[in-house]
Amino acid sequence: MSTSPNHPEPADGLLSAAGRHLRGFAHALSHPSRPPVPLPADGRRRRRLVPYVAVALLALLFVPVTYSVLISDYGLGGGTAGVLAVAQAAPLLMLAHRPLQAWWIVFGADVFGALVLLRPTAVEFGVRPLPAAVMDRADTIWPWTPPVIIGYLFVLFAVGLREPRRTLVAVWLMTGAAGLLLHVIAPDRSNGSAVLLIVLGAVVLVVAAALRERGDAQRRLVEQETISEAERAGRTLLEERTRIARELHDVVAHHMSVITVQADSAPYRIGGLPDEARAEFEAIASSARESLTEMRRLLSVLRSDGTDGERAPQPGIARIQQLVEATVRSGLPVELSMGGRVPKAVGDGLSQAVDLSAYRIVQEALANAVRHAPGARTRVSVTTADGYVTVLVVNDRAQRPGSPLETAGTGHGLVGMRERVRLTGGTLDTGPLPDGGFRVAARLPLSGRPVPSNSLASEDS
Repeated sequence: MSTSPNHPEPADGLLSAAGRHLRGFAHALSHPSRPPVPLPADGRRRRRLVPYVAVALLALLFVPVTYSVLISDYGLGGGTAGVLAVAQAAPLLMLAHRPLQAWWIVFGADVFGALVLLRPTAVEFGVRPLPAAVMDRADTIWPWTPPVIIGYLFVLFAVGLREPRRTLVAVWLMTGAAGLLLHVIAPDRSNGSAVLLIVLGAVVLVVAAALRERGDAQRRLVEQETISEAERAGRTLLEERTRIARELHDVVAHHMSVITVQADSAPYRIGGLPDEARAEFEAIASSARESLTEMRRLLSVLRSDGTDGERAPQPGIARIQQLVEATVRSGLPVELSMGGRVPKAVGDGLSQAVDLSAYRIVQEALANAVRHAPGARTRVSVTTADGYVTVLVVNDRAQRPGSPLETAGTGHGLVGMRERVRLTGGTLDTGPLPDGGFRVAARLPLSGRPVPSNSLASEDS
């Protein structure tokens, strides 16, 4: 009778599945999942030393305790007790960086120690027979001694903090199998310590695994938050650059429109032009109109879906007074000073981009003051000197908590300020003050281009 190749016999399926699981358990027990470094390896030096100090104290405590218990409670000789104590407790020093390897050593030493404590095995290894008083005591539990149980639980906890679930299941199964096998070997000596270690070991492994998975989840969350913060910062920067590009469209479009009108009207305003000059003016007007068309296409790409372009004229330095008055009406005490010969309109060497940027910087600085320092006294200063316009906004410490729902302002705060200053070739200095306030200082060239170095030197002097 043949079977279909697509439907293997159940026995073969069970055997193959059991073989796969056994191979998986063997691989998990022989290959640690983490590098041999202490868990808080990414912290400060003191924190990194904590695991080593802890395991050193455990080893220093368990070696003499195990030695004393084996001699006084189980009647072993000093040499045998010393060897077992070192084999069962000294591997605790490895828990900080190699817990799985430490488990192998402790597990083997504990099983060997349980066999040594059997009377025939003790005689075979030249150990004096256990006294009757020792054999009759109720506290001489077997196969695991009290120090073995407690130390083994520390080993399981360390393994649970570093290894995956498959390894923990394999460790627990090996522990239970060893305990049950020893119970079968000497059922008259076994008094429940094997079952006790199985139950306590399961609890410790579950707790340690939960702590490890929680720590892994927190680390992944921190990594994801870091990545999200970087992506958010990049998106904010791109959005601000897009908004600035939309605003500058109006500035450039104005100049291109003027060029077009002048080129079209030149043949009528200037008489006696040769045909070559008229053709040149026509070419200039055509190029300007084509440039305007391409700019409008670019603007339609930059503009967010569902939004319309701004219809109102772009603001400038001349409207800073109105901006300050509106901010005062909102409850923020603001003082404005206009020093030097501050241009109030485009022209006289003032670039339209600088005019717009100066207004936006003041607007964003006042919006930040309203948001983060409500009620604080704020001073706004706009001055010109040596080809530069300097914008300074300083606010004192907040008088009351800020509102997280405040949405004043049109950009993204300091990000937008930096982009505007970089666009015009200026400099920006921002930061907190010792008294708890905040300072925003922008220095923009009036022409929108960096001023020669000799002017900077004269101003610094």
